[in-house]
Amino acid sequence: MNSKVTIITPPDRSAGLRFTRLWEFRELIYIFAIRDIKVRYKQTALGVAWAVIQPVTVMLIFTLLFGRLAKIPSDGVPYPVFVFSGLLMWNFFSAGISSCSNSLVGSSAMISKVYFPRMVIPLSSVAVSGVDFIVSAFVLLVLMASYGIAPTWQLCLLPLLILGIVISVLGLGLWLSAITVTFRDFRFVVPFMVQIWMYVTPVIYPISFIPESFRWLIYFNPVVGWVSGARSAFLGTPIDWLAIGASFVISILMFIMGVRYFNNAERRFADVV
Repeated sequence: MNSKVTIITPPDRSAGLRFTRLWEFRELIYIFAIRDIKVRYKQTALGVAWAVIQPVTVMLIFTLLFGRLAKIPSDGVPYPVFVFSGLLMWNFFSAGISSCSNSLVGSSAMISKVYFPRMVIPLSSVAVSGVDFIVSAFVLLVLMASYGIAPTWQLCLLPLLILGIVISVLGLGLWLSAITVTFRDFRFVVPFMVQIWMYVTPVIYPISFIPESFRWLIYFNPVVGWVSGARSAFLGTPIDWLAIGASFVISILMFIMGVRYFNNAERRFADVV
């Protein structure tokens, strides 16, 4: 008796680049996103409140260490509001990178048994960071109100900035998720990398704090535009269009390279995961 073996593969080698394929699996992205959100807060006593406690605690520590003791300037803005507005975007970026990088390894059982566009997994993992961002944004508005700071028209720029940082997260996250499948020690590299990255990003200090002779170097950091842009959007401070423009260009390049690398590595996932 002849036995038939059916091998399920993508329609062609470029399928990973066809975003129409992802649109066909949009419901699966939604299901995975809801699953990740539920897992994040399942069996926790405080639930979504952790999205408030964590950034508020970090803000208080930074305010004491860098605002009160180190006397770091904040461009005339109360330091608690200044640092929380920076943490808003930074936390979205760092949490998104961390969840993306481990998403494929955490879903190894599905990858080795069922075919679907593997890019669905890291895309859906960003949803948890989005929930935390929304909660933290409301906390920032309350904090601004307590200091008598009213939002301005610049808050309308926020959707554009969110789009930009999502592109950044996905660009780097796709690359890290693919390489972590092969080199598992990247699970330890990513947290260390993110921790150092924060201190070279103007989260706890303004861009003006950097000497002018070295200031041009910071624009190569793709997160700078989103952190400074969100701060200006919420607080109504002058917008650094150069930082935003540089971040957009670098983020798009990162996204293109991340998608290409993910697409080339996708064929090996089921074998090495």
